[in-house]
Parts: sequence; C-alpha cells; structure tokens
Amino acid sequence: MLNSGSMSDLENLREKLLKQARIARESAYCRYSGFAVGAALLTESGEIYTGCNIENASYSLCICAERIAFGKAVSEGHQKFRAIAITGKFRDSDAVKPETDCFPCGACRQFMSEFCELDFKIYLEQQEFTLGELFPGEFKL
Repeated sequence: MLNSGSMSDLENLREKLLKQARIARESAYCRYSGFAVGAALLTESGEIYTGCNIENASYSLCICAERIAFGKAVSEGHQKFRAIAITGKFRDSDAVKPETDCFPCGACRQFMSEFCELDFKIYLEQQEFTLGELFPGEFKL
C-alpha cells in the first residue's frame, strides 16, 4: 500500500500516477479528435488501474479514459479509491504538442462521485483538485 502521509510522499504519489497515466495515454484510440487521454486510478488498497480514451465515429459512444480505469477496477472488485491522475495530449502528424491539463468531463465527474468521497484527489499535469472542488452538488439518489 502506498503511504501518502508526508509532502514528499504525496509528490511521489502524484508523479507515479501521472507517469502511469502518460503510459496509458499511448494506447488511446483518438482518430477523430487527435486528443489522447490517459488515466491512472489508485485504489484504497494501493493498486493502480489505467485507462485511455476510445473514440467512435458516433461521438456519443466514445469512452473516456477515467471511466475505463474505473470500469477495470470495479470489475476486479474495487469500490474504494484514493486518487486519479489524468493527462491529455494532442497528436498530429507534423508535431507533438505539449501536454496540457485535461480536466475530467461532467460525465466522468458524476461517475467518480458514485465511488469516491469529496476529498478524492484528482491530479492533472499542472494542477490538482479534490472531487468536491471540481464537482460540487453531485447527483445522488
């Protein structure tokens, strides 16, 4: 299990998750937008599940990297999570553009709220937030 007590432990955790998200991003299927996204999700038990975006010609059928990572983790029996790192990068044939902060979409924020507390950490390339900061007033039944 990863310890996230001290500031250096938190920074190490953030960097470890971002590294895994960047690796996952390489598998993105983004032939329509050219925007590759990777996510690395940390379970409460310390395991990491990754995901990448998968696009479809019918845009409503696209699946975000975050929901892929959650789906993999939940399908393996996990339902408690500590943090996620999300990274996005434009691809094009002539140049590789720099990484940018890639915020989770509204659907992903709602999906996260199903499994995560408001203090769940969301790490981006340049910033970090809690779920509560990015998604106040989530829908609950």
